[in-house]
Amino acid sequence: MAKRTALDRTYEYRRKLPHYQKLGQPIFVTFCKLGRDPFSDAARSLTLRHCLHDHGKRFHLHVAVVMPDHVHLLLTPLNDELGWPYALPAIMKLIKGASARSVNKLLNQSGPIWQEESFDHVLRSSESFAEKLEYIRQNPVRRGLVKRVEDYPWLWVEQCGADTLVRRF
Repeated sequence: MAKRTALDRTYEYRRKLPHYQKLGQPIFVTFCKLGRDPFSDAARSLTLRHCLHDHGKRFHLHVAVVMPDHVHLLLTPLNDELGWPYALPAIMKLIKGASARSVNKLLNQSGPIWQEESFDHVLRSSESFAEKLEYIRQNPVRRGLVKRVEDYPWLWVEQCGADTLVRRF
């Protein structure tokens, strides 16, 4: 048997990462574009539309932002007709698959659009929820794409009250 190097072990964990869920707990998700070229405005609009598609059906979406090269979501999986929560890998497959088909059609191309893996973790406290929500909202400002959150057209925030950013889409 060949001796394994530290480099081999470094990349072992990168495929088929587990996705942990806790019933009724929000999940912070990030998935990245494959390739270096940033998404066009039209591709970002399509991607946001697909992120919103199953809001209220398979998951409750709290906030979504489509950046030129990645997407952040804060969502809570809903329960199916048998009372089981929809699995995060299935939710992500729907969002990434449908958006990839639409973007490919828009760009008259084929093949993968997204990196295979997504980063996700379950939020454990309301403080963590507020921090992640604000992190997602501020992402376009931090990246220098806009001066004010309200000016970024590919940001959608659930309306929770009068002082919350209105839904963008």
